[in-house]
Amino acid sequence: MTNRPTRRTILIATGAASASAFIVSCGDSDDSGETASPTTATPGRELTTTSEIPVGGGKIFKAEEVVVTQPEQGQFKAFSAICTHQRCTVGSVTDGTINCPCHGSKFSITDGAVENPPATRPLPEKNIVVEGNSIRLA
Repeated sequence: MTNRPTRRTILIATGAASASAFIVSCGDSDDSGETASPTTATPGRELTTTSEIPVGGGKIFKAEEVVVTQPEQGQFKAFSAICTHQRCTVGSVTDGTINCPCHGSKFSITDGAVENPPATRPLPEKNIVVEGNSIRLA
């Protein structure tokens, strides 16, 4: 006699496979901040000019997954544009914070520190080089 799988066995196996696929596709939801894929930023490539980054604000470069800020005149910082809460791309830089549109997390333009939860970890800093009027990825 052959052991044929029952309908219940098939449904359980299918459900487990679907759940695994769902968990993988949702990315990191445990606030660990680990990146699931490498960044698309190209070192040495110019991102922008210093005149494009407002004092007290910043600019998001979605394709490179980087946000560049200017907390004070002539001081430029760069951070990951991927929120450490659930990996959404940040959506704006206003009033001294980098803002995530997904769940309302806000980060300081000075050091990437969490200004408003639910994120619990700061945005990782990115290396940039400012030469003259040019801001490049390091």
